[in-house]
Amino acid sequence: MAFAAQYYKHTLNFRFDAGTSRGVLRNKDSYFLKIYKKGIPEIFGIGEAGPLKGLSIDFGEKAENKIQEIVNKINSIENESEFEKLIESLDNFPSVRFALETALLDLKNAGKRLIFENDFYQNEKPISINGLVWMGSVDFMQKQIREKIEAGFDTIKLKIAALGFEEELEIIKNLRKEFSPNEIILRVDANGGFSKADALEKLKKLSEFSIHSIEQPIEVKQLHEMADLCQKSPIPIALDEELINPGLSKEDLLLAINPQYIILKPSLIGGVSGSREWINLAEKNNIKWWLTSALESNIGLNAVCQLAEEYPNNLLPQGLGTGQLYHNNFDSPLTVENGKIRYRKDLDWNLEYFK
Repeated sequence: MAFAAQYYKHTLNFRFDAGTSRGVLRNKDSYFLKIYKKGIPEIFGIGEAGPLKGLSIDFGEKAENKIQEIVNKINSIENESEFEKLIESLDNFPSVRFALETALLDLKNAGKRLIFENDFYQNEKPISINGLVWMGSVDFMQKQIREKIEAGFDTIKLKIAALGFEEELEIIKNLRKEFSPNEIILRVDANGGFSKADALEKLKKLSEFSIHSIEQPIEVKQLHEMADLCQKSPIPIALDEELINPGLSKEDLLLAINPQYIILKPSLIGGVSGSREWINLAEKNNIKWWLTSALESNIGLNAVCQLAEEYPNNLLPQGLGTGQLYHNNFDSPLTVENGKIRYRKDLDWNLEYFK
């Protein structure tokens, strides 16, 4: 059976200025890979490559050129067995690999946006997620916190290290005055924004407010300093950006730093297969983990949600609440209610863009 493929570029526009320690995000480009069997274009698999500026090793034209190359190769494939070799060729293109892997799984399951047959898709089982609060003014961040709590989230994740540290502490202090650690679990994400000189002191101050974990307190490629922080910090540390193009083997990195958690974004760390490898190594070394989207549209988010449910014993809230970020996302059965995301089969996808 011969196959055919196309790709589409779509710019997703944020509903607000999304602040991080690396700058403000207003839009992002994603590339969508559509695969079908020749003569049956109405049944297709779709996957998303959503590389992020400043993080992805295959950002921008690099991803787009590679996805065009993949399309050309798929259009000449006659044997399904050739796809495995194509996936293996994408070690340095993690977002494109994720798109190809998930498009093929979707097509294999008759183009129903079913990536993995598990309870998330089949039985509408909800997945607990954290409510993400973006950087901005104090008023803007406090407004987001109120909205997340009113929406039923019991795990809140704050982006920090862009405002003054004392201002951020005040926001956290005010939250803790109103909500105890039993009521609201609080995560923070520094995106590498602390200096190695004062990181430990800041972690000690944050620890007064019962923080669940902090993501990437200092910049990447500082193995000794990060390992030292993981050993001394009163707050558990989660590696995030450190997992992207680490420069040494996955297991060597985990053994060198020995973090309490790792955070997995399939689009940045080798797609589905790369994520599974990280998970296996983390569990082997007694390191906990959770999955998060990398600001994909609902197409990529759906795939990450279904991957998360492949590990139902991992009960930590996942980072999968990004589907409501954009003005021009694709309508989907994904819904967020009471701090959980689920796949509602009574709702339909709107993918006319790809037909």
